[in-house]
Amino acid sequence: GPLKPEITITYIAVSAIFFNSGLSLKTEELTSALMHVKLHLFVQIFTLVFFPTAIWLFLQLLSITPINEWLLKGLQTVGCMPPPVSSAVILTKAVGGNEAAAIFNSAFGSFLGIVITPLLLLLFLGSSSSVPFTSIFSQLFMTVVVPLIIGQIVRRYIKDWLERKKPPFGTISSCVLLMIIYTTFCDTFANPNIDLDKFSLIVIVFIIFSVQMSFMFLTFLFSTRNNSGFTPADTVAIIFCSTHKSLTLGIPMLKIVFAGYEHLSLISVPLLIYHPAQILLGSLLVPTIKSWMVSRQKALKLTRQPKAPVKV
Repeated sequence: GPLKPEITITYIAVSAIFFNSGLSLKTEELTSALMHVKLHLFVQIFTLVFFPTAIWLFLQLLSITPINEWLLKGLQTVGCMPPPVSSAVILTKAVGGNEAAAIFNSAFGSFLGIVITPLLLLLFLGSSSSVPFTSIFSQLFMTVVVPLIIGQIVRRYIKDWLERKKPPFGTISSCVLLMIIYTTFCDTFANPNIDLDKFSLIVIVFIIFSVQMSFMFLTFLFSTRNNSGFTPADTVAIIFCSTHKSLTLGIPMLKIVFAGYEHLSLISVPLLIYHPAQILLGSLLVPTIKSWMVSRQKALKLTRQPKAPVKV
């Protein structure tokens, strides 16, 4: 179409989001986030080990139902996907969570996914093909790492102006994300090969929302335990980064791994539903998570304040 999403979304939109993040993020925050190894391990293990395994076990139960088997295979591919390079960062920023940690995990998870996702698809679905790691890796580097570094460099020269004017970085990122969702929907429903029965589609939509809610709640429980060592801001980044899945990486990867499959369009449907659903659900939960984080931070401040000596 006239919007040319293969260029504007794949390259320009994702690059704009990370350039925006590079401009708005304080360098010291990004540096300290790199050192938070425990958080990174939690997010990556949950996303690339626990998530696909849990979905596989769940699908063993669903395989006896009349749900379209290719949609079920599509659900498994969703579980194998890496974290997204945009939505988790934007939602973490909207809440006021640890944006630097969200950026690191989104970028690092995407790079891991280039190697791990095809291996997971091979393990769970038995599909094999030669995946051009080099081209995907270079595309990710150019659209994620380079814009982030350029944003940080530009920030050094206009730091005072940024702090004085406070540009609406959050609004800009949200507008770009809205464009990504719109083009995704257009791409999905413009495909003439999708032959879906309504029952399977409705059930899959319900399952996707249920899985997202359950996993968000699970990550919330794990990251807020007394001995977890995570701050409320860390928890916000964990909730979004652990449960979100990449569409911008996922669809090209499915096209490569399942090249020549007549059911490729059906396998893609759950991911095409999951991506807008995670943004919609995340956006609806932003005010709730934000109020929880603020009240939790206030409570922690009060507990850390030294008690005034009692006068006798």
